Amino acid sequence: MTRARLSAVCVGLSTSGCAGVQSIAPSAGAHTSAFNSLFVVFLVVCGFFYLLVIGFLGAAILRRRRQGEDGVPALFRVWVGLVSLSLVGLALASWLTDRAMASYGDKGPPVRIRLTANQWWWDVEYLGANPSEAVRTANEVHLPIGRPTLIELQSNDVIHSFWVPNLAGKQDLIPGRTEDIALLPRKIGVFRGQCAEFCGAQHAHMALTVVVEPEAQFRSWWRQQQAEAPAPRTPEQLAGMTYVTTRECATCHAIAGTTASASVAPDLTHIASRKTIAAGTLPMSRGGLYAWIADPQGVKPGAHMPYIGLEARQLDAVVAYLETLK
Repeated sequence: MTRARLSAVCVGLSTSGCAGVQSIAPSAGAHTSAFNSLFVVFLVVCGFFYLLVIGFLGAAILRRRRQGEDGVPALFRVWVGLVSLSLVGLALASWLTDRAMASYGDKGPPVRIRLTANQWWWDVEYLGANPSEAVRTANEVHLPIGRPTLIELQSNDVIHSFWVPNLAGKQDLIPGRTEDIALLPRKIGVFRGQCAEFCGAQHAHMALTVVVEPEAQFRSWWRQQQAEAPAPRTPEQLAGMTYVTTRECATCHAIAGTTASASVAPDLTHIASRKTIAAGTLPMSRGGLYAWIADPQGVKPGAHMPYIGLEARQLDAVVAYLETLK
């Protein structure tokens, strides 16, 4: 294989990881779109001058300076002026982009969310106009398209970083501090967020699902989340609810409408309506529930959910009950 072919293969392999479920392109939010446009401007301008400098450097190496040339050539003054104007243009483009992103919050009443990072999951609280409208969920965020969202970011333990590349840039979460980030979704879809700051053994399994949907669908979802957990309909489901609300599960989890009201771990009130389990580690399915409840340490070593050792009939009952929580 020639050197040129080998170089082409290496370049291809090095860029193969630049796409996938987490990508800044195509952008699905106003902020990412603004960042991408600014990046293109910087890339074109800086790339032009980089090639120009390399060209002049090559010319200087190949050509000797003529004897008796003194002073500053007129062409040099021209290039200095061009570079200065380009730098001013880049600074202006950055300022205009910053002002444009600051104005996105004026496009209607914002959705307000408090997002708290924990090792290794996300606690999500929707802050309504009054306490009765508040909603608590976990590891999944729903946003209405075309409406600004203001997110308060907090951390309960170590430094984390909020990052949904399709919608916005990164924002670190530092214990004891509250940070803010604004989003303005422009594309309907399901996008993957991720903790982007190493935070321990299961950092890679600390994902966040972001669902952007029409306003009417978002309101319907919000109303559904405000409801209490549905009552069990079968003896098996009733047995599962009894176990979940009176045994180990109730010491950490909450289920609205039951006696389980702890806030140490994800709220389970509507767990079956979510797309994943354990912060994106497993898909939401009967098999996923069985795997997670039966052996959480085998699925996500180091997670704070302990191995309980349920009997087969207890496991069946718990899974049957959790499947009703939609």
